[in-house]
Amino acid sequence: MTLALAIAAVALLPGLFAPQPPNAIDVGRALLPPSAEHWFGTDHVGRDVYTRVVHGARVTLGIVAGSLALSALFGGLAGTIAGYLRGWSDLSSGQLVEVILSFPPIFLGVMITGIIGSNVANLMLALSIVYLPLFFRAARSAAMVESARPYVEAAQVLGAGDGRILFRHLLPNVLPAVLTQYIILFPLALQIQAALGFLGLGVQPPTPDWGASLQESKDYVLYASWTAIFPGLALVVSSLAVILIGRGLQSRT
Repeated sequence: MTLALAIAAVALLPGLFAPQPPNAIDVGRALLPPSAEHWFGTDHVGRDVYTRVVHGARVTLGIVAGSLALSALFGGLAGTIAGYLRGWSDLSSGQLVEVILSFPPIFLGVMITGIIGSNVANLMLALSIVYLPLFFRAARSAAMVESARPYVEAAQVLGAGDGRILFRHLLPNVLPAVLTQYIILFPLALQIQAALGFLGLGVQPPTPDWGASLQESKDYVLYASWTAIFPGLALVVSSLAVILIGRGLQSRT
């Protein structure tokens, strides 16, 4: 939890940890190794790697968090409705979900961003579509279990409509399953986001982003490895922090 809070603080307040601008170019100081002046060294145009890693936390983690929030909102709501109403709504939405799940996540992300273009909004849309089916499934399963509980039957006997039962009774009880899925999927979505950035289909330069930084460093990795090591470590450490939170929650249940 402490590690996750530290990363969140860096993402929310990057200027506090790296006050200098992340896009400041000094070609005369290009590819300098880590030192007291440049903790993570400099990249091929003299930008401070530490500064770009710190400021990239807001961009990279913000995209992943926002994308999964969209997936959780729409996928969770659709799954809850399908799991409660069953019938044609469950069948039709389930078939659509199966179609999306038939594509590997990275392939689907590449296909969507390749069609609609490479920018932050489109990247978030692509990631949200990729992971929406998994939230749908988690919410649908939880809603089917909850809809069989006595409190739902009691609400129906008292004359509560489907809308009231869904939003007043089912959704609050489905929410824990959706939040658990969010934590599980966060490291996976982070990897996909970085992969799309590395392929040039994510955040475009000069915006600091960990995946884009790896893409920019690929031509210099043999003799300036620090340009790739530190953005890569940021991805690994962030994923590890979320995984540890998930395991901590599992141990409490």
